[in-house]
Amino acid sequence: MPKTDHQPMEAIHIDDREWETVRWPGQMGKMLLHPNPDRPTEPNAGLVRYDAGSHHPLHRHDFAQVWYILEGEFEIGGKTYTPGTMIFHPDPHYEDELSTETGGLMLFVQYQGPSTGGRPIYDGRFNMTERKAVEDERTDI
Repeated sequence: MPKTDHQPMEAIHIDDREWETVRWPGQMGKMLLHPNPDRPTEPNAGLVRYDAGSHHPLHRHDFAQVWYILEGEFEIGGKTYTPGTMIFHPDPHYEDELSTETGGLMLFVQYQGPSTGGRPIYDGRFNMTERKAVEDERTDI
């Protein structure tokens, strides 16, 4: 018998979201879930599509995240990763430089850091109307 103090599952189909501009060159995202004022601890969870030639620089985060490569080949921190690879970033963490010559698709789940309390950021990262130049993004580590 289900407990009454537990919440039910939620289901969202990928076709229910539009592709949005992500902060890094050549990347578009569909975050099926993301933090919002009514649900600030909701994770960023969805897909990120990379065009051939996409990249991002070394940068840091206080939240935790998991990536799963669905399509393409990615050079991350000097190593090559292919479909079927799961990548875990604990909190706090830095992300190595990433690039792809093939383009690709990854499942992303970013969630509140269990040790830092740092929350993933949706606004201004996954739903940009205009992408900033990489050098104008905060990339300090």
